[in-house]
Amino acid sequence: MFGMAIDAKLIVMVMIAAAVFAGVQGLTGLLTVATQKRRLNQRLQVGEKVEGISALVVELRKRRGLTASGGRSERLRWLSDMIVASGLPYDQRTWLLYVGAAAVIGAIGAFILTHAPLAAPAGALAGGVLLPLGVLKFKAGKRATALGLQLPQALDIITRSLEAGHPVPAAVNLVGREMSDPIGTEFGMAADEIAYGATLEQAIERMAERCQHPDVDLFAATVRLQEKTGGNLTGLLKLNANTVRDRHKMRLKIRAASSEGRASAMILTSAPFLAITFIMIISPKFYGDVIDEPLVKYGLALVGFWIFLGNMIMRRMIDMRL
Repeated sequence: MFGMAIDAKLIVMVMIAAAVFAGVQGLTGLLTVATQKRRLNQRLQVGEKVEGISALVVELRKRRGLTASGGRSERLRWLSDMIVASGLPYDQRTWLLYVGAAAVIGAIGAFILTHAPLAAPAGALAGGVLLPLGVLKFKAGKRATALGLQLPQALDIITRSLEAGHPVPAAVNLVGREMSDPIGTEFGMAADEIAYGATLEQAIERMAERCQHPDVDLFAATVRLQEKTGGNLTGLLKLNANTVRDRHKMRLKIRAASSEGRASAMILTSAPFLAITFIMIISPKFYGDVIDEPLVKYGLALVGFWIFLGNMIMRRMIDMRL
């Protein structure tokens, strides 16, 4: 009609592409909603498996790597703190199985790469010790970041609930029901402990010990102050939420100001290793003929120490905390 021939095959291809796109969008939406629902109801799923508040509190504590009374192991306190801060479900047998498998894989991988029997213990150490500790540290850092972002919203929910006339335990329990992890689980555990017989101050103090986050410590200090001296808890929580938001903005400003130093540290640290790798690939005998010379060994050791010292100095320069 308009002087253009309509290709039926083109129309079919466009319709197929549109159908595929719509299907992918729908599947992504369903998976996202299912993931959010699973995270939101994680504590409720634990509650469905046990009966009674006391059994729920004990089970939640065990899943966080705590004792039945809420304490930590005194043998390796630093490791216990890292496990609790990571938020990962703790099962000693499963974790030992994973650690053993990682150690075996690390030992086999080191032996295959180097063909040296002495490299197997080093690979086992890296796979069975360094890798799990790295995973725990990464999870703890990621969880701490999420806690800092969610805490102002949780304080706003508590404030609005108190203004509506709800008691403090009901306001804390509302956060545990309505917000996703990790803040939802932490406030949910605090609400369960309050229902179990603990005071608000004790429950929030234990939550601060689990989270190990400065903003949560500030919230716990606010609750302690209100419990001891009295006053308007709603006003204090509003001020606390604004303070946490301001501290988060300041952290972002510090991160932006130190981005150049962090980028320089990464570039200067990786450049020597990348250069050595490319040289070994292009010319394997470049260092092979002189690697046994004592002067070369001392020189490489000095270079490694100098890189380490430079990283420590740059880390000190950009490590600004609130």
